[in-house]
Amino acid sequence: MGNIVAIVGRPNVGKSTIFNRLIGGRQAIVDDESGVTRDRQYGTCEWNGKIFNVVDTGGFVEHSDDIFESAIRSQVKIAIEEASVIVFMVDVTTGITDLDEDVTNILRRTKKPVLLVVNKVDNHERYLLANEFYSLGFEEIFFVSSLTGSGTGELLDAVTAHISEDATIETDLPKFAIVGQPNVGKSSLLNALLGEDRNIVTDIAGTTRDTIHSKYSKFGKEFILLDTAGIRKKAKVHEDLEFYSVMRAIQAIEESDVCILMIDAQTGIEAQDMSIFRLAQKRNKGMVLLVNKWDLVAKETNTARDFEETMKKKIAPFSDVPILFISVHEKQRIFKAVEEALQVYENRARKIKTSFLNDQMQPEIERYSPPMHRGRTVSIKFMNQLPTPYPAFVFYCSNPKHVKDSYKQFLENRMREKFQFTGVPITIFFREK
Repeated sequence: MGNIVAIVGRPNVGKSTIFNRLIGGRQAIVDDESGVTRDRQYGTCEWNGKIFNVVDTGGFVEHSDDIFESAIRSQVKIAIEEASVIVFMVDVTTGITDLDEDVTNILRRTKKPVLLVVNKVDNHERYLLANEFYSLGFEEIFFVSSLTGSGTGELLDAVTAHISEDATIETDLPKFAIVGQPNVGKSSLLNALLGEDRNIVTDIAGTTRDTIHSKYSKFGKEFILLDTAGIRKKAKVHEDLEFYSVMRAIQAIEESDVCILMIDAQTGIEAQDMSIFRLAQKRNKGMVLLVNKWDLVAKETNTARDFEETMKKKIAPFSDVPILFISVHEKQRIFKAVEEALQVYENRARKIKTSFLNDQMQPEIERYSPPMHRGRTVSIKFMNQLPTPYPAFVFYCSNPKHVKDSYKQFLENRMREKFQFTGVPITIFFREK
């Protein structure tokens, strides 16, 4: 299921605070242009050696009381369908409300694990009051204070106990996920690639009921496309629900080797696109950016080069990513997109021989050695690549804790120049020699 933990509950019970605790730190998207700070709706959490994605449903409701309740109900239903674990939050200061009871009634129908979290339990009196929530009938119940963080460790232990190791689709073929915001043209791209001639497409029984895995084999190229748009349209409730598409994207990113992120040329790269991009980067997936509907942008106001510059600034420091300007509608450059994705797949799987790695990198390190830190020198002796499915390297050195981020970035840039890792995040570790 892509291991998604969804936090549900009515407004103002502290969902986003607990979310920030789980994913570590206060991560908000700051949109420079309009000066708004919008909270992240999903992120990655690592606990007890397991990695999972956390989704805060609170970020998806517009502020208007009449739709609150119905929107919350539909989110809970989607969470039941899409998540592996559901964290249901309530607030000790208000007691059990009608809406809490409504949500409880919906959650009772699921076989999936539901953890009831009573928030704002930060003194003895509130601890006694919190006991009334046992009457909702959930087996696993946690008293927490999301502000101080008390109780969150036990909650995380319980969450990870329900998370299984990923069951991903078994195949040696490259897996590409087409992701992006609703209406950016994901399904159209899929159809343009696969052609109306759907007999070339064999639907492989996927691990999730709805991510359809279509096998592409034309022109001597073979790969699996994970469709997140969901060709089999579900009930109408999902048509335009941003939440649903985000859940889909997270699952597809988890299963893929390379993410093809589609961006609308008319709006440029937005906060939601950046979230998807960072999530894929964090999970060490290959990336290709496609700017769709390029045919609709007035060329004199916006050259491809300017547009690309702006995008690279936004995605920095990981800006060594292929950016293609396409029009699915006009079938412009869509096969070029496939070639780029296959190249990125190859880059991600590239293994560098230890001797060659050292021959290439040692002169660079001698030319510009790591800066001293509080009088301590860092000398790098040797490096090798780890046997991971994505590029990860260990640099053995003295005082590894004192290597600055800027130097790490320098090494990454040199490696990108020498070994062609375009479109792929590189992980670098420093270890005591």
